[in-house]
Amino acid sequence: MKQLKNSFRELLRYPSAVVSMVIILLMVGFSIYTMIALPYKEAVRLWRGSEDDWYRYPKQAAPAWLNYFYAKKQPLSFYLSSQEGTAAKTIETNTLGGSNVTITNTFDYQYDDFPQEVVLYFYSKYTEKKPMASILWTKPDGSEVNLASYSLKSTDAYRISQDERLARILKVEEPIYSLFGDPNATTPTPLKGTYTVVTSIILFETDSTVESDFVLHGNLYGLAGTDFMRRDLMIALMWGMPIALAFGLLAAVGTTFTTLVIAAIGTWYGGWVDELIQRITEINSVLPFLPILIMIGTFYSRSIWLILGATIALSIFGLGIKNYRAVFLQIKEMPYIEAARSYGASDGRIIVRYLTPRVIPMLIPQLVTLVPGYVFLEAALAVLGLGDPFLPTWGKVINDARSNGALFEGSYYWVLEPAVLLLITGLAFALLGFALDRIFNPRLRGV
Repeated sequence: MKQLKNSFRELLRYPSAVVSMVIILLMVGFSIYTMIALPYKEAVRLWRGSEDDWYRYPKQAAPAWLNYFYAKKQPLSFYLSSQEGTAAKTIETNTLGGSNVTITNTFDYQYDDFPQEVVLYFYSKYTEKKPMASILWTKPDGSEVNLASYSLKSTDAYRISQDERLARILKVEEPIYSLFGDPNATTPTPLKGTYTVVTSIILFETDSTVESDFVLHGNLYGLAGTDFMRRDLMIALMWGMPIALAFGLLAAVGTTFTTLVIAAIGTWYGGWVDELIQRITEINSVLPFLPILIMIGTFYSRSIWLILGATIALSIFGLGIKNYRAVFLQIKEMPYIEAARSYGASDGRIIVRYLTPRVIPMLIPQLVTLVPGYVFLEAALAVLGLGDPFLPTWGKVINDARSNGALFEGSYYWVLEPAVLLLITGLAFALLGFALDRIFNPRLRGV
């Protein structure tokens, strides 16, 4: 313990180690926050959910903070709901035995580009007679456009860009450009100001009700943007961190300590036990590691726990056993080992209490530097389409982006966000591992 305390004090002398430890602590803290704020089951449900879970989100929208760098201010996504009180709603009794409902959506549009889409969702309850809706669009200059008049179903959606009748009336291919366009501009330019969308609904039955959501799909959304399924990428970026750290740490710890114990057992007992371990190590060293994992993921299961177990099983008989064996052969002949044998210490006690602790200083730097390798391994399998299908991970995000042509469509954020997080993770553990190696290996201090 005293040696570890002294090593930690010396570690603080390296700025790169301090920075890496701060990054790792922030990642661990953020992982804990993610698991509390967004439980695993909820994250998986949302990530694997249907379009009904994401209908308010735009498709392939970049992060909102990019507006600080754009010369043309891009529209942000938002929605107004009569049920939540963000849209004004009035109800008046009519002479038909029902009521007249007016839902007014008012919003200020101060952007330099057009939105992706505008959608009105209706949720009505009736017995026999369907409600009748009429939608009026008012621009900042006072001009009005009657969008549509039709009977509502229990669940209905009116998408402006898909209304061919409206496009013919406005004499345009895209109604969005006409409804938001400045009539005095020579090139398509949005008219800035306050817009109003009024939906007048006639309910023919006493117990009929109706609610409405007004959704404007902009070009930007949230901190991380959205993907081709309208899913918020922040979910995958948040949960990708604890999954990556857990996979990397468990694989590194499981592999390193198991390899250490196996090497100690073989060195101490010698004979056929040592020979068997050495032959297994030599056979395992020529096995194709990644192709075996690909075969397991392709023909058996893509569960992350199975991949983790296979990774540890294929790594414990690595060439590190030979390095540890060379050290243990020297320790085995030291006087204090002979003293332990003379007072009757068991083989297990000597291995656990006297052999392996002497290798801990060499073990710690190697353990830390192994973590990013396993993190990248999990991401690489996911990029190849062999990741766990239930988990939102960084590699899964990159695979979705690659499969859906994100780079060809200019959605660079979709690839860069998880890639940058992977690079930061690898850099943090690598810097810490190099600093620990200098501390525990005096020959490297001048390097």
